[in-house]
Amino acid sequence: MNTHISFLFDLDETLLNFHASEKIGLKEVVEANGCEFNDEVYAFFKARNKELWLMLEKGVITRTELFETRFRELLTKCGADTSKLDLLKINSEFIMAMSRNGVILDGAIELLARIKSDIKGARIYIVSNGATINAIGRIKSTGMDAYLDGTYISEDMGVNKPSPEFFRIVLDDIGADKESCIVIGDSLSSDMLGAKNAGIASVWFKPSGDIEAAVKEYEIGYTADTYDELYEVLVNWATCNLPVN
Repeated sequence: MNTHISFLFDLDETLLNFHASEKIGLKEVVEANGCEFNDEVYAFFKARNKELWLMLEKGVITRTELFETRFRELLTKCGADTSKLDLLKINSEFIMAMSRNGVILDGAIELLARIKSDIKGARIYIVSNGATINAIGRIKSTGMDAYLDGTYISEDMGVNKPSPEFFRIVLDDIGADKESCIVIGDSLSSDMLGAKNAGIASVWFKPSGDIEAAVKEYEIGYTADTYDELYEVLVNWATCNLPVN
């Protein structure tokens, strides 16, 4: 019988400040290609990148297409002749720059430490869409890895959240059943939909918009605005779901 409680944490904007690292990395590669980096350039990239990731999650485009498209469109906007550029190389340089510059969200490390200290049988896993080098590098650069029992990144797995297959692979690998797991994340389209598709309990962190409608549509069990609220939700959920030895 499984004797552990497994917390399946999304990474970006749940534990790490993705946008802070993204901005550092993007500035580096844009300027390296002879273009000016400013707030307008960054805003364009963020908006288009979000659209492309949603397309990837829906299976409309591939990861390679996403990586090439985002830099083709960005550098074209900046005035560069992208026909002469190796877009995948630029994407790799961007990912490497981000991987060196992880930025932890205030209170995230303390949350993980409290979970490990206070919840019997707690195991903490990262479940993230993205590039492996990017994710692992940022995790290690913040010291977060000291609190983790494993990391599951979509690039390695060959499947993205919200696919049920993503979570099936995770649960099979960690040897856990659905009832002993809970997904924590900020994204409706990947984290909450993924949890719903897989039949796993969920906590929507930092909810926004029409929260009541989203909770109903995605069958979200809990919401939390802060790490203190999230801690209380997770403690209470774990108390009700701790396996009987």
